[in-house]
Amino acid sequence: MSESSDQSSANNLSEELIAEDALKARSLWQDAVSRLLANRLSIIGLVITTLLLVAALFGPYIAPYSYTEQDLMNVAKMPSADHWLGTDEIGRDLFSRVIWGARTATLVAIFTTVISVIIGVILGAVAGYGGALADSITGRVIDIVMSVPGLLLAALIAVSIKQPIVSWAKEIYESNGFPLFADTTWLDLLVVFGGLAFVSWPGYARLIRGQIFSLREEQYIEAAKSVGVSEVKIALRHLLPNAIGPVIVTLTFSFSSAMVLESSLSYLGIGVLPPQASWGNMIASNIGSWSYRPWLVAVPSLTLAIVTLGINFLGDGLNDALNPRSKRSI
Repeated sequence: MSESSDQSSANNLSEELIAEDALKARSLWQDAVSRLLANRLSIIGLVITTLLLVAALFGPYIAPYSYTEQDLMNVAKMPSADHWLGTDEIGRDLFSRVIWGARTATLVAIFTTVISVIIGVILGAVAGYGGALADSITGRVIDIVMSVPGLLLAALIAVSIKQPIVSWAKEIYESNGFPLFADTTWLDLLVVFGGLAFVSWPGYARLIRGQIFSLREEQYIEAAKSVGVSEVKIALRHLLPNAIGPVIVTLTFSFSSAMVLESSLSYLGIGVLPPQASWGNMIASNIGSWSYRPWLVAVPSLTLAIVTLGINFLGDGLNDALNPRSKRSI
């Protein structure tokens, strides 16, 4: 009887150890993925975002026509077997231009977000851990940039610097024949990147600054100071890695914001210009025919709306997944 009892106790102890090891093996990221996959709206957002990335990466192979190819025998035609979403006012396939517009939107969103995150993280870290003077100077710069509406400021930057840059590029091409400047379409994208990044970085700077202010009073920071760890190492090894979590969520929302801002600039004629495909300039080119050819405006508009909504769904899901205290499920 005693031997049986000892065996049972040993089995129970073994099971407890196995359960404890399994619990330890579960990481924060595994838990986050589980919570993300349990959120139905985030799954919808993930699917939409994945389709967007596929269209951006493989657009030339998916699109049945080039975004500049014209079919003058089929101008402004309704959807058909040859042209799934119809053609625009000069005979270009609308489906192909929407696919190529996805590439433009994704490119602008990624580069703009990366640039603004880098600037915001650096300046936010300086403000949060650089002392009162650095915080005051950085704070005033943030306030100045954020005091002007983002779209207006981005438009001002685009209008002010685009033409001088294009003229400079043309002069270089005419004088030296440098092939890079033969086509200045890429300069439109460069100006859009710069303008949108300039208006987007303050949000990241404020976020990092606030995170560092809340983290630098933690006990592990005080412990690092007490053993003589330098301020730079504390900032790079302890503060920034622990403050970067909310940035991951915020940059997801920034993708959709950058797409909307790029489309707005293109709609105003100061962003990505035709013949380069952009959802914004597609809407602008066809807005005059809305009353009798509504699909030419509806298709790019709905595409932009669905994509931004999907990215926001994914952002909400990431916010819940990366927040261990969140218990919300959809």
